[in-house]
Amino acid sequence: MRGVSTPPAPGFSARRDAEATKAAILTAARHLLARHAHGDITLRAVAERAGVSPPLIVKYFGNKDALFARVMSFDADADALLDAPLAGLGRHMARHVLASQRERGADPLLRIAFAPLHGDHGDILRTNFRTQVTERLAAQLTGPDAGLRAELAVAALVGLGVMYGIARGPHLRETDVEAIADRYGPLVQAQLTPGLAPGG
Repeated sequence: MRGVSTPPAPGFSARRDAEATKAAILTAARHLLARHAHGDITLRAVAERAGVSPPLIVKYFGNKDALFARVMSFDADADALLDAPLAGLGRHMARHVLASQRERGADPLLRIAFAPLHGDHGDILRTNFRTQVTERLAAQLTGPDAGLRAELAVAALVGLGVMYGIARGPHLRETDVEAIADRYGPLVQAQLTPGLAPGG
């Protein structure tokens, strides 16, 4: 019948709400992990920041270690960060870093800068970062020194995130994301496809 909208399938709203709640919990845990040592963070603190109850965190993630195993993984972030053809990947990655901070308040890479806070858990963070981000990027590159070039490209992105999210550079923060991506992307791209990037 025309003009009549189909109601959502049963359970659709509940699933959507559950995903939003999980995302809020992960965002809260990331926020705390960037400011406090792992051992000092409690589920209650995460719950308060996320606006949920501690038992709800247990329901969705199991326990604190399981929750922070998710937070310390870069897999999902790397999926989005590397989701572009190699020829345009530098611009895509620069844009993604800035857009993530502006739109979600979460940088896909920046938590690696806080690894020294977390003792043995910092080693887990470093290992995940290497295998899930830099080594995965290196595997997509051709030519010599792929590992070094991947680390230099990612270093440029971490620096961009630091300037935006920690140093809060006013010029960077007030400039359009697309304009920054146009200017910063070639710097990253020069490591990904040397000789092919503009000015390479």
